[in-house]
Amino acid sequence: MKRLEGKYALITGGTAGIGLETARQFLQEGAHVAVTGRSEAGLQSVSNKLEGKVLTIKSDAGTLADQEKLTMQLSKTFPKLDILYINAGDVTHKPLEEWDESSFEQVMSTNLKGPFFLIQALLPMLSDSASIILCGSVSAQIGLPQSSVYSASKAGLISLARTLSGELKDRGIRVNTLSPGPTQTDALKKFGLAKEKEDALREEIKKLIPLNRMGTTMELAKAAVFMASDESSYMLGSELLIDGGVGNL
Repeated sequence: MKRLEGKYALITGGTAGIGLETARQFLQEGAHVAVTGRSEAGLQSVSNKLEGKVLTIKSDAGTLADQEKLTMQLSKTFPKLDILYINAGDVTHKPLEEWDESSFEQVMSTNLKGPFFLIQALLPMLSDSASIILCGSVSAQIGLPQSSVYSASKAGLISLARTLSGELKDRGIRVNTLSPGPTQTDALKKFGLAKEKEDALREEIKKLIPLNRMGTTMELAKAAVFMASDESSYMLGSELLIDGGVGNL
């Protein structure tokens, strides 16, 4: 029997990178999968790559009104929700002196406020053995320059995994955090760097990693499968670091 056979899963930010690969792995393990994204083009690309096997929903993780709309749309197709993987995130990094209130609010809304209110909105749909996976980051464990706001938002999510677990455990709902280290995705392209500078930044990042390489989306997706499955049923309020040793060595 497949590890997620018959389970209903939602992945936010599932149009690329770790989210897309996780959607693929969830499908292979027998789950019914829905993914969200901000652009129609991105959602169409997912549908094409996964052969139309996923439900795609346009939603902005940082807009509170979209969390209610997402719940309404999902409830029309899914009878319940067994797995919620909150993967959508804003990875903005910049020096302290360059932050303003607007950019601060954008990161916090996408990475912390939006996820909190999405869980609230989806609560009636969550099954009594649901697994909620929050996407943290090893950045919350280290003092990486220019990551101040991003790291603070992820630290908030790690705290939420503990506090919400305490609040929801009597319903059988588990909340845990999956925290990636540097992972080989297109995320660096969001910084708008020239190819030479992007390659140089990637090499600098590798120097931070004890294993001397970046992680793969497959490695993170396989960890998400474990956390979504009944194999992790004794895991509660915990953080799973898949980071090449960055946070511990």
